[in-house]
Amino acid sequence: MAALAKVSIATVSRTINASPAVSEKLAQRVWQAIEQLNYFPNTHARSLVSGRSRILGIIVENITNPFFPELIASFEEIAVANGYEILVSSTNSNAQQLTNCVRRMLERKVEGVAVLTFGGEEPVLDQLEFHLEDPKVSTILLDYSKGIHAAVAHLIELGHTRIGFLAGPHTLHSAITRLNCFQQTMRESNLKVHKDWIIECDHTLKGGVTGFDKLMTLKTRPTALICSNDMTAIGVLRAVYMAGLRVPEDLSVIGLDDIDFAEFTLPPLTTIRLSRVELARAAFDALRLQAEEASNPTIQREFLVSTSLIVRGSTAAPGTSISSELPKRRSGDSLS
Repeated sequence: MAALAKVSIATVSRTINASPAVSEKLAQRVWQAIEQLNYFPNTHARSLVSGRSRILGIIVENITNPFFPELIASFEEIAVANGYEILVSSTNSNAQQLTNCVRRMLERKVEGVAVLTFGGEEPVLDQLEFHLEDPKVSTILLDYSKGIHAAVAHLIELGHTRIGFLAGPHTLHSAITRLNCFQQTMRESNLKVHKDWIIECDHTLKGGVTGFDKLMTLKTRPTALICSNDMTAIGVLRAVYMAGLRVPEDLSVIGLDDIDFAEFTLPPLTTIRLSRVELARAAFDALRLQAEEASNPTIQREFLVSTSLIVRGSTAAPGTSISSELPKRRSGDSLS
């Protein structure tokens, strides 16, 4: 291969290991030779020589939530483009499972692990002797306030004053943060926060259905709902339809995440975007810096990912208030 590319063996090795010491022109010749010879590098041998595995781990909360596969895909694309491989695991919101996931990855000699579970991970990391103030730990800060503030402002501009919130599980730091941001934004907007209109759900489609059904038992109800994630919001869209009502004519609905499926619901879902690409980039950059510049005391250890509002078809001016009597469900439909 070195002969075909007309470079030294050392240059081939540096190119494969993504060394910045190799010029772009030489690297291009090496990769052309690799492609021509259909060469597959022995990653195990490379790790023995270099002392680095070039493997990164990513642990997510729930692989069945479309947000997380989309996040993994973005993370893998960035990692592979930078010469890394990845290991993937899911905790299913179980603390013991998270412990097992981290231990397995450490046993595989990963160079870093991105724990993207959005809450409840601190006790587990402490148990594994990783602390947030540890120089080996980086933090990704998610700014929900910007997107939630934009969502409330959008509803107010449409004429809504009666706004409810379907919150996520109170065991998750992220869910509590989103709820706190909503309540603070409502107070700053001089709107009343109705405790009955804040309902805890479980971030699933069925959670959205259950949350909406609870609202329908109340005598007074909101004309708009902000949901703690898109899955909950999509569950609400189904529940509204099943109740013989319409979105947005009878109820405006806003989600949070902007999963790919959100723009294909009927109507398309207005949502607060939490960019998977930005989050994946922040996670990769944090791990790369820890792996490649660990001795640098000034490396960036905090990364901010913001949110923004994406307006689609599930929000409109308030219409007639939801009837106090629950309409009969559409014949032939089932919630199971």
